[in-house]
Amino acid sequence: MIDCSKEMNGFHKDEVTLPSTARTQMRDHRDANRKRLRAGLTKAENPLPKNFHSQGSYAMKTMVQHDDNKYDIDDGVYFDKDQLVGERGGEMTALATRQMVRDAVDDGCFAKAPEVRKNCVRVFYQAGYHVDLPVYRKIEEVDWLGSSKVYYELASATWKRSDARDVTKWFEEQNERLSPSGDEDQMRRICRFIKKFSTSRPSWCSQTASGFVITKLVTEKFKPVKLRDDESLRETIKTIRDRLKWTLEVTHPVTPNETLSKGSDDSKIAFLRDRLSDAISWLEPLDKSDCSRSEARDAWDKVFNTDYFANCEDVAETDSAAKSVGWATAASILGSVSAEAAGAKPVNKSGSNRYA
Repeated sequence: MIDCSKEMNGFHKDEVTLPSTARTQMRDHRDANRKRLRAGLTKAENPLPKNFHSQGSYAMKTMVQHDDNKYDIDDGVYFDKDQLVGERGGEMTALATRQMVRDAVDDGCFAKAPEVRKNCVRVFYQAGYHVDLPVYRKIEEVDWLGSSKVYYELASATWKRSDARDVTKWFEEQNERLSPSGDEDQMRRICRFIKKFSTSRPSWCSQTASGFVITKLVTEKFKPVKLRDDESLRETIKTIRDRLKWTLEVTHPVTPNETLSKGSDDSKIAFLRDRLSDAISWLEPLDKSDCSRSEARDAWDKVFNTDYFANCEDVAETDSAAKSVGWATAASILGSVSAEAAGAKPVNKSGSNRYA
C-alpha cells in the first residue's frame, strides 16, 4: 500500500482538526454564556450553578472542521439538588429547571432566542453554530452506615441519572490504552478522520450517524498502525463496516442498559455502514501491485470529497526523492525548484472558519 501518511498528516492539520484559533473562539463564546447565565440568574433571584464543565466532542478534542459551521459546544451547568426549589417549596422539575436556565441566558442580544430542548438549552449564533447547555443536579445520599454517595442527574424529559464528564473520562482512557506507543493520539485522529468522512458530502450530514456513535464505534474496532494514519484509517473503516453488517445496535459507553442506536434497524447507522462500504471500494486501487502515488492520492480524494491529496503531489514526490538520493542529489534532479519550495507544506485550500 502506497505510504500516504505525509499527505494524511497534512490533511488532518489543514482540513480536519480544529486550529487553536477556532478552539479559542469557542471557549470565548462558552465563557460569555457562563457570564450571561450567572447575571440572568442573579437578576431573577434564582440560585447560581455550583460549577460548569465542558463536555462532548469539544472536551474530547474530536471536533472537526465543517463547511457550514455546523458544530456545537456542550457546556454542562451543575446545581446542587437542594438549590432547585419551586415556588411552593417543592422539588423543581427537570423542565422547569431548563426553562429557568433558558430565561436567564436569554438577555435579548441573540437574533434567534435560546430554546429549551429535550436534554439541554440551545443558544444559537448567526454563523451557524450553537452552544448547548445541559443542566445537571448533584445528589448526595447518606446510607444508614453514614457513608456518603454522590451522583448526578440530567434535566431531560424527567431527571435522569447521567453525567457527561464520565464519557470524557472514558474516551481519554480508551485513547491512551489503544493508541500505539510512540503515537499516543492516533485513535483520536482516526475518530476525527471518520467523522470528517461521514459529513464529507452535504447530502450526507442529515442522514448519517452522530459523532458520538462514530466515536463509540472507533473505540470498539480501532486498528492501530504506528505512524501510519492512512493504514490505520483504512483498516478501522473495514472493521467498523464489518461490525455494522453484524448488528446496527450501539451501546452507551458508560450508562448501563442505554443504547445510542434507535433499535436494530437504525437508518442513520445503516447509512454510515453503507458509506463505509463505498470508502472501502474507493480505496481498492491501493491494493494494486503497480498502484502509483497519483492513483493513491486520487483514491483518498474520492473518500473525503476533496482535491487536497492531489495538490500534495509536488511535496510528496520531492520528499520521496530526498529520502532515496539525499537532498543534494534531489536538488540537482529538481533543477529550478528552489530549496524553499521543496520544503513547502501543502496549501490549505479550505476556509479557516469551517468547523463542526
